[in-house]
Amino acid sequence: MKDVHEDLRARLRDTAEAYEPDRAHILARVERGMAGAKGSRRSFQRSPALGWFRVIGATAAAAGVLAVGGYAVASAVKDEPADQTVAVTPTPDPSPEATSRAPIPPDPPKPSAPPASSNAPASPTAKPQNPAPLPPADAGEEDGPLWSDGSVDPHSNDFWAQSNVTVKAREELTALTVELRIAQTGGVTSTGAWRSLPEADFTQTVEERDGFLVYTWVLKPGRTVPKGEFVFAGQYDHDRGGRDAGGDRYSAAAKTDGEQLGVAGDFARTGDDDDSDDGDS
Repeated sequence: MKDVHEDLRARLRDTAEAYEPDRAHILARVERGMAGAKGSRRSFQRSPALGWFRVIGATAAAAGVLAVGGYAVASAVKDEPADQTVAVTPTPDPSPEATSRAPIPPDPPKPSAPPASSNAPASPTAKPQNPAPLPPADAGEEDGPLWSDGSVDPHSNDFWAQSNVTVKAREELTALTVELRIAQTGGVTSTGAWRSLPEADFTQTVEERDGFLVYTWVLKPGRTVPKGEFVFAGQYDHDRGGRDAGGDRYSAAAKTDGEQLGVAGDFARTGDDDDSDDGDS
């Protein structure tokens, strides 16, 4: 293929070098054009410039032929670039299966969550709406089948203390609220609380109110307290040194089968025998 191209370029180059314009032939064509223009002037008196247009056109045409011929020869003799192969990927025919396939339907809407039922049971950690009302501060430490005592735990120290409220029930209790009030004697801050009854049966809160750190335990609705002796304890830090618990108070309210009970006391007497065995059953 290369030999053919080289032979063609050689012939074109030789032709271009040997080419000489035939001026006589060109002038003859111009004269014939002018003669034709004179004849036309006789036929068309209204267009005297038409002959000159023809002469100019013929001259321009001849010059154009010469220019195009020279350009073609020059272009032909230029070095041709090396053969290149371009791969063209044909456009694939659409698959009949793809064009006949039904469109994919959109995902169905997700069902909305059902509305919350107004009759749903209350959370077991919800605060009871109607806890047993606490008795007045001057109530005694014992009321029928309910007995109580307040004491400072012997493991307390110069920086930390624990106050215990002991409640003894001689009958099953259907409601119980215990409140422990620690006077703010300086630096009193809660460090925790616990009770010997199941934690899940009570709602517990801790807050500062009227100069006291107040711990409250409330038996949840539907729960009961069996007969027995139980401890409710509040733990707290305080200023360094021996702390006076004389201003601390506690109270407890309970219900048995149709009976309202209430007890209260202080922590002034610690370690005394409170005759807790009197009337035990």
